[in-house]
Amino acid sequence: MSAALNQEEVHDVLGIGFGPSNLALAIALEEHNRTADDPVNTLFFERQASFGWHRGMLIEGTTMQVSYLKDLVTMRNPASDFSFLSYLHGKKRLADFINHKTLFPTRVEYHDYLEWAASRLDGVVRYDSEVVEVYPVEDHFEVVVRHGGQLAVHKAHNVVMAVGLEASLPEGAELGERIWHNLDLMHRVPELTEEPKRCVVIGAGQSAAEVTDYLHRTFTGAEVCAVFGRYGYSPADDSPFANRIFDPQAVDDFYSSSPEVRAKLMDYHRNTNYSVVDLELIEELYARSYQEKVRGAERLRIFNASRLVDVGALPEGAEVTVEFQPSGERHVLDADLLVYATGCSPRDPYTLLGELARHCEWDEHGSLQVERDYRVRTSGDVPGGLYLQGGTEHTHGITSSLLSNGAVRAGEIRDSIVARRKAPTRDYALTR
Repeated sequence: MSAALNQEEVHDVLGIGFGPSNLALAIALEEHNRTADDPVNTLFFERQASFGWHRGMLIEGTTMQVSYLKDLVTMRNPASDFSFLSYLHGKKRLADFINHKTLFPTRVEYHDYLEWAASRLDGVVRYDSEVVEVYPVEDHFEVVVRHGGQLAVHKAHNVVMAVGLEASLPEGAELGERIWHNLDLMHRVPELTEEPKRCVVIGAGQSAAEVTDYLHRTFTGAEVCAVFGRYGYSPADDSPFANRIFDPQAVDDFYSSSPEVRAKLMDYHRNTNYSVVDLELIEELYARSYQEKVRGAERLRIFNASRLVDVGALPEGAEVTVEFQPSGERHVLDADLLVYATGCSPRDPYTLLGELARHCEWDEHGSLQVERDYRVRTSGDVPGGLYLQGGTEHTHGITSSLLSNGAVRAGEIRDSIVARRKAPTRDYALTR
């Protein structure tokens, strides 16, 4: 790979990705720099053309599953002017929101808050810029960035990777003109030239229930088939004691635990986040299904205890074969639209690491070993800190990539970088 060398200064921090996690870090660094004698020089790269966070699932009326108090800053710095309350005050909606008596803003409003915060930090982020490789040289990292068809190299003492999530699909599944993942829902619906007659949604989690609800409400003449392996949607456990798994202290507890205890904690509290649905939405879908049975005109069909057996692409949709698992009975559904709402998984940072990967320490399961401050363990000849935001569930627990602990996590990474920046330097003999 050839790239023109950018002769700019060596940045203290270079961030890969500019979603909520690295946005929270950018704010933490900005607040540090306001009073620091020696400000931290930062730069972030985001491959999207502008700020955006799961835009394909910004369904009107859907609400956040996390309190607004767990915004980009409040759990770290309640006095921050980047808080959700500061956003509301600036938008002249603070009193209106208080009167709304809710801890959970709509997803559309929360996205507007994130955009508002990101717009205040335009000077430290470059959009439409994709990082393609990171490698160590002498006393710094060099980061290869593609922008406008050109490659450039940028230098940094620390790299923070927040590469986000990607669509998770069943083995062998292929997307197409009428076969989508839910992350693309709101991007693809406007492409439909006519209302579908039958939609099939695969999945049992919050996104699956939201997609089912949205399609049923939007296409009032369509049959919507929800397919999942359980007998019904399972409610999310958001009870007060269970929610302690999202507390900052829980990260310390998880990190210090043995592998056996970590596995138990994940298993005990999986129903706080994975393949679960808000009870209010479950009850709404059930009531709607029941009323349709009363009227004798069922548009919302629940294929529970069922599995997807086969999908065949059709010119204007898909032929979907579903099996009811207790009996083995199969149904073939000719769908105008098939949506996989089958979750997301952290993007694998391995491809970005390139040669740097051999300087990282890996566990027996092939996962990166990570320190408590989210810094990847590396060999002694690596010239700086490589940090992860996301992809640390195996070491830091369920909040690894969630919004709940984003503000505190960003502060811990910032503090680690600042502390190491003040530490004595050492000689390096690493070459590319």
